[in-house]
Amino acid sequence: MATITFQGKPISTVGDLPAIGSKAPDFKLTNRKMQDVGLAEFAGKRKVMNIVPSLDTPTCATSTRKFNEKAAHLHNTVVLTISADLPFAQARFCEIEGIKHITALSSFRSSFAHDYGVELLDSILAGLTARAIVIIDENDQVTYTELVSEIADEPDYTSALAALVNHVDHHG
Repeated sequence: MATITFQGKPISTVGDLPAIGSKAPDFKLTNRKMQDVGLAEFAGKRKVMNIVPSLDTPTCATSTRKFNEKAAHLHNTVVLTISADLPFAQARFCEIEGIKHITALSSFRSSFAHDYGVELLDSILAGLTARAIVIIDENDQVTYTELVSEIADEPDYTSALAALVNHVDHHG
């Protein structure tokens, strides 16, 4: 369990992010066509998971826009924005915002938030996901994680993208 804050007040998560170097837990998330997808659908690709509480909040929208811009053109990489928002709302958000380079996935009917340790247990946000970044390599190994300590803050894009680039240089 980790403790983070929302507007300065402590909130607990159900667990911890997957350990760096560990095999990423498989997941079942729902895409905009209401199809369930897991790690197998992204086999052989690097995966940047931009985990957010809701696309209907300013910080989540900003992080999705920034990842759409920055990480979308990286070689052999998919950017997955994951929230509890329903797929219909995610599709509408991506369409309105012109988000074309990320895949929005919903955790609304899965154990993803629990399995990845990001489910919020208390406060008005209980049941949503904490803000986090998890990067998984082509072999489904976790190579980078960040649990954002204050939910209202944006993630550290520079470190996440540097980890992605350094991992390639180091291993490829």
